[in-house]
Amino acid sequence: MKTPQSDYTQPLGLDVGTSRIVVARDTGKRYEYDAQLNAFLTLPYSKLAENLLQRESILHEVRGAEIVVTGNDAEKFAEVFHVETRRPMRKGVINPDEPHSLAVLRHIITKLVGPAAAEGQKIFFSIPAEIEGEETGIAYHEASIHELLKELGYAPTPIVEGLAVVFGELSECNYSGIGISCGSGLCNVCLAVLSVPVISFSVAKAGDFIDTQASLVTGEMATRLRVQKEQSFQLNGLNGERVQNALTVYYREVIRNLIETLRQHIASARRLPKLEQSVPLVLSGGTAMPHGFLESFVTALRANEFPVRLSEVRLSADPLNSTARGALMAALC
Repeated sequence: MKTPQSDYTQPLGLDVGTSRIVVARDTGKRYEYDAQLNAFLTLPYSKLAENLLQRESILHEVRGAEIVVTGNDAEKFAEVFHVETRRPMRKGVINPDEPHSLAVLRHIITKLVGPAAAEGQKIFFSIPAEIEGEETGIAYHEASIHELLKELGYAPTPIVEGLAVVFGELSECNYSGIGISCGSGLCNVCLAVLSVPVISFSVAKAGDFIDTQASLVTGEMATRLRVQKEQSFQLNGLNGERVQNALTVYYREVIRNLIETLRQHIASARRLPKLEQSVPLVLSGGTAMPHGFLESFVTALRANEFPVRLSEVRLSADPLNSTARGALMAALC
């Protein structure tokens, strides 16, 4: 049985992801998670529609002549009306092309975390790492989420997503190793030694890249491809079925690009600490979940010499909650 939000006075961890927003809480016995899809769609306003949404407890708000349906229910409505959901975030940060972005984020985050149980309650929230050579808007994104949480009474602290994975997955290794979050907007990577980030970066080819490219070559809606990818897709080779083949091709491209970028960053690092022992590499995030992803990643990794000795390469036991758990663990330290 869940403890009411008002009873939580301990720190929180918040994963502000392009596809999902997840909050993690420590109940004293175990960690608990709550999540909402980071998406929305708009409907023309009518009093009848508003009443129906209220009666069905669907997350929404009225904004002028529109009703903005947010979170998990947005996907259900998109299926009914055969439209794409809209995203308040793109490539890990606030979407500049969506006028509803901040309002939707505020609505979803407020729903998940509620007002602080005590003024100054700690909350660590994830932010993406920089993409080399690109202007990403991370500073604005970080400041906006920070202010939103501050307005709710929290004392917010940002944590880079890859480092959050290290905190969430590598406590038994003294927080030393490589944490990778394969999300929708970005793949975030961090090599840490004793919890100190040594290399931290993100790459733009991730889940949304797979969905968009597969949609272009199959004619299917990206939203439906994402659902199929999460529910039934297996990365086990080409088989003549066009959606399977398209997803496989672009999954392979994401894996190849991720490994090559990681190899380049490590090889070019000027002040890489001397690692006396081999270190683990752990994968997390929704894009890493399909059956066969780990095996394909390991195969691609072994195709060329890697500049760091790895003790193991594994998938998180709880890939969707790894970043939120790591943010919580960092907040509890």
